[in-house]
Parts: sequence; C-alpha cells; structure tokens
Amino acid sequence: MASSLSFLSTALIVIVAMNSSPGSATEFRVGDSEGWRKPGLNETNMYELWAERNRFRVGDSLSFEYKNDSVVEVDKWDFYHCNSSSAPISSFKNGKSVVKLEKPGSFYFISGHSDHCKNGQRLVVGVMSPHPISYSPPTIALPPGTHFPISPSPSPTSNSGVLVSATLLPLLMPFIATLVGLV
Repeated sequence: MASSLSFLSTALIVIVAMNSSPGSATEFRVGDSEGWRKPGLNETNMYELWAERNRFRVGDSLSFEYKNDSVVEVDKWDFYHCNSSSAPISSFKNGKSVVKLEKPGSFYFISGHSDHCKNGQRLVVGVMSPHPISYSPPTIALPPGTHFPISPSPSPTSNSGVLVSATLLPLLMPFIATLVGLV
C-alpha cells in the first residue's frame, strides 16, 4: 500500500513538472536596479538598451519604480514628441506602478516631465504573442512533381530498442532517482 502511494505521488509530481508552463508571465522591473529615472548625459539610450535585452510576451508586466516623477503611457506620436499632455492612454504618479501587457504590439511610455523624456526617460516595448505549445514537428512540403515510391517499412534492427531506451533515459532519470530515494 505504501509503495503504491509513493508511486502515485511520484507520478503526480512528474506530471505536474511536465505540464508546468515554461512561458509563465514575468514582471520586469524597468531599468533593473536603476529603476525609472532621468538618464545622465551619457545614458540617454539606457531604456532602449534595457528593452533590447529583454523579451516581452502577452501576460508579462512592467514594474516602474520612481521618486518625484511619473509614468505616462502614450501613443507613438506622443512618444516621439515627448508629449504627455494631449490624451495619455494611462498615467501613474504613485512611485511604484505596474502595467500588464495584455496584447501583442508596441507600448510607449514616457516620463511626465518633458525635460526627462527629452533626455531619454522614455521606453518603447515590443510585446510578442505567446508561443503556442506544439510538440509535433513541422510538416515539410515536397517540391511539385516529386514523388516517392511507396515501399514497405524496413524491419526493425536488433539495436533499435537501445536507441529508444537511450532517448527516453534523460526523461526518466528524475523519476527513477525519486523511486530509488524512496526505497
């Protein structure tokens, strides 16, 4: 009975680990340790470089941390003209603002202080769609007019079982290690 229970719990752990979403949502701290601040004279592209180092997907969020400043989400025109006063999409002034990226496309953020924006405190983020989870290999189209004759499948060789076992071994190792640890 105890053996069956441990086997079932181990199997459950393996199933949960295999079904864990590798692309779960991430909260990105804008500017990393620097946060959201007015860039120095030689740092005017710091947020552009920060965005290039990261990959943003639908469901991720941006965390802006700042003092005596603001974050304004604007359209593309207002972004390039550092205009926060016309019709912002959203505006934050509380010192810690989190924006969820809910759709693919470009999102534009600027400081509410136009001189900060003009000195580089602005960020454009390109958000990608989530990857569909697909485990089947892509199909390969044959060039027109190419035909392969239908022939019977080759008979299995004596070492084909070894190939399958060697292929599955890395997948089974955590499971085997858990079973050995329970004994």
